[in-house]
Amino acid sequence: MLRKSIFLLFNVSLLFAWKVQAQQLSSVILDSITKEPVPYVTVQLNNRGLITNEEGRFTFRFDKGVKETDSLLISCIGYESIGKPINQFTENVIYLKSKAIELNPVIVTNKQYAPEEIIELVEKNLAKNYHQGLSKKRLFLRQTFQNNIIKTNYRLKKSTIDAFNKSFLDSVIQTIPKSSTFYTEILGDLYGGSDAEQQKLDLIKASELYDKSKELDYENLEERFNEIVRQNVKTDSYFKIKSGLFGTKLDSLELDTEIDSTDTQALEKALEKEKKDKEERKKFFSRYQRRTLGNLYENIPIFKDSDYNILFKPGRYNLVLENFTYIGDDAVYVISFTPKGSQDYEGKLYINSDDFALLRMDFENVKPLRKFKLLGVSLNEYLAKGEIIFSKGEDDRYHLRYYNIEKGNRVGFKRPVKIIEKNKNVKGRRKQNEVALKVDAAFGSRNRYEMVVFDFDQIGSGIYDAFEENNNILPTYLPNYDPEFWQGYDIIAPNQAIQEFKSQVELAE
Repeated sequence: MLRKSIFLLFNVSLLFAWKVQAQQLSSVILDSITKEPVPYVTVQLNNRGLITNEEGRFTFRFDKGVKETDSLLISCIGYESIGKPINQFTENVIYLKSKAIELNPVIVTNKQYAPEEIIELVEKNLAKNYHQGLSKKRLFLRQTFQNNIIKTNYRLKKSTIDAFNKSFLDSVIQTIPKSSTFYTEILGDLYGGSDAEQQKLDLIKASELYDKSKELDYENLEERFNEIVRQNVKTDSYFKIKSGLFGTKLDSLELDTEIDSTDTQALEKALEKEKKDKEERKKFFSRYQRRTLGNLYENIPIFKDSDYNILFKPGRYNLVLENFTYIGDDAVYVISFTPKGSQDYEGKLYINSDDFALLRMDFENVKPLRKFKLLGVSLNEYLAKGEIIFSKGEDDRYHLRYYNIEKGNRVGFKRPVKIIEKNKNVKGRRKQNEVALKVDAAFGSRNRYEMVVFDFDQIGSGIYDAFEENNNILPTYLPNYDPEFWQGYDIIAPNQAIQEFKSQVELAE
C-alpha cells in the first residue's frame, strides 16, 4: 500500500512539474539525415500554429486549457509529419524524416493536368479556399534593417568658415558608423481586408533592439556642428543648401536648441514640446507599422493587385510541373515559374492536389525592381526574395500563416553641394558664408520583414466600423536581446544573430 502511494505521489509530482515548468516548448527541428536545420516548418496545437525560423527554431506557448496529452503536429514540405502528445517531446531537438515521393491516388486517378490548367483551377477556387473579406488577425512582425556605407568620397572646394575644414570633415566621416543593424518587433491585431489603406491596427506590445552608442556618435557630431554654428553664424541667419538645380532653406535657429535652465517660460515650452513630440512619435510609429502590415498583407498572391500576379496572369510566365511532394499527408503539385518578358519574379508554387489551394510560394526577383540614375542621384532596388505560406484554419479555409521577404537597395549620390549662410538684416550682400563640396557617396541597405499570423477571425462590417484605433505605445528600447521581454506571447523565434546582439555601451559597462 505504501509503495502504491509513493508511485501515485511520484506520478502526480511529474504531472505537476509539467504544468508548472512546461508552459512552453522550445526546440530546433533538424533533417534526420543531414542534421541541417529545417526552416519554415508548421507547428500546430489545437488549431493554433506557428512557423519555425530560418534556423529551424520555435517556441510554442501553451494556453491554460492545454493538456499534456494534447497532440502537437509538425509538418513541412517533403517530410513525414510528426503528431504526438506534448509530454512525449522530451528533447530539445526534433528530427524530421524525408518522405518518399509516391504518387497519391488522387493524382493517379486525376486527369493529367498541365501546369496552366492547375493554375487556372487555383484561381477558380480562390473564393472557396480563402476568405478574402474583412478579418481580424493576431500577428507578430519582426523588421530587420541593416545599413552600411559603401563609400564617402568628397572634395572640399571652398569654405569661408575656418572650422569647416578638411580635417573636421575627415573626422566627421571617420566618426560616422560604417554599418548598423536595427530590429523592430511588434505584436498586434490587424483589422481589414485586402486594401492596405483600409487597415486598422491595435498595437499590444513593441520593442526596438539596436546599438544606442552609434546614436551617441551622431549626437556628438551634432554638438560639434552646433558649436561651430554658434561661434560663426549670426542667430538671425538662414542656410541655403544647394545641389545643382536643387535647393532648400533651413533656419539657423533649428540647429541650436540649448535652453537656459533659469528661463521658466522657455523650460515650460520645451517640456510641452517634448510631450507633444512624444505623442507625435506614437502616432507616427503606429501609422508606419499599420502601413507596413497593410502593404505586406495586400500583396499576397491570392489578391488581384498583388505584385506576384502568377495566379491571375499565368500567360506571362513559363510554367513547369516539376514534381510532386507532400505537406503532411496532402499530395502537392510543385510548379516552377519564370517570366516570359517583363515580369519581375521567378519561383515555385506548391498546390494541394485535392482542392487546388496554393499552400506556399517561394519567389525572387530576376531583375532590379526599380533602377534609375538622374543628375548624379542613383537608386537600385536589386533584391526582393522570400516565402509566403498558407495553412487551413478552423473554418476549413486557408489563411496566411507566414510572410518573409528580404529587400536590398543601393543609393548613390554624386553631386556638388553648397551650404550658404544668408542674412536679410545685414546691409549689403546677404551671403555671409559658404561651404562648397563635391560629394561621391553610396549607401546600401538589406531589410527583412517576417510576419506570422497566429489567429484569424472573419468579421463583419459592424465590428470593423466599431473598432477605433487608440494606439498609445512606443517601442521599448532593448540594448541587447532579452528573452523575457516576449514571455507569455506568441512570436517567431529569434535567430542566432538577434540572440547574440549586444550594444557597445553594454559591453563597455
